[in-house]
Order: sequence, then C-alpha cells, then structure tokens
Amino acid sequence: MTERKIRVLVAKPGLDGHDRGAKVVARALRDAGMEVIYTGLRQTPEMIAEAALQEDVDAVGLSILSGAHMALVPRVLELLKANGQQGVKVFLGGIIPDEDLPRLKEIGVTGVYGPGASTDDIVADIRASIPLVA
Repeated sequence: MTERKIRVLVAKPGLDGHDRGAKVVARALRDAGMEVIYTGLRQTPEMIAEAALQEDVDAVGLSILSGAHMALVPRVLELLKANGQQGVKVFLGGIIPDEDLPRLKEIGVTGVYGPGASTDDIVADIRASIPLVA
C-alpha cells in the first residue's frame, strides 16, 4: 500500500468576484502536499461537478461570499451524488451565517470556515476526513 496525494478542487461558484481567500487556501493545500485544481471565478454548480468528476478529486472546496450558499451548495452536492461521487468531501469557506451551519452539515458539508479561519485547521480537517492509502 502506498500513500497518494489528496486531490482537491477549489471553486468559486456564482457571481462572486472575490477570490483572494480561495487562492490563499489553494496555496496552503498545495504547500501541504495536496494536488490542487483551481477552477477560477464564476463557476456554475454543473461546471464544478463536471470538473470534480474529470479530475477525480477527493474533496471540493467552495468559496462563497455572495450569500448564495444555501442555493449553490445543495446543487453541487446533488450533482456530485448524480455523478456517483458521494464520497467526495465538500468544504465551504466564506461568509456563512451561524444559523445556516446545521443545515449545511445535515446535507453533507464536511467543514465550514469563515473569515480568519486558520489554513492549518483547514489542511488538518481535510487530511482527517480523507484516507491517504490508495
């Protein structure tokens, strides 16, 4: 058995044009030894799910600052499931009201991170949720 690198897709769904946080997290994941695919701005849930399938990722990190997380995240999860990717872990960063956290966890979001979250914590949470042995 050999260890393999964790593959993470980092995406910016919706019309939000602020991607500094997503780039900071993508760089931290890469520096931690993960393979990172950054899709860029203004991705649709369909584009994100297709990229996750094509890139055979272990996790999807969504960065949403627009307030559209309760529409976009369930759609991404639905599409991942339709693609047979129920095992892909979904992480969310951005401006997420506390009252939305229970519902997001209930529908399958593995971790939620707000402004100022530690990249070390994000890296540790991803590692903890994904087995490294191929």
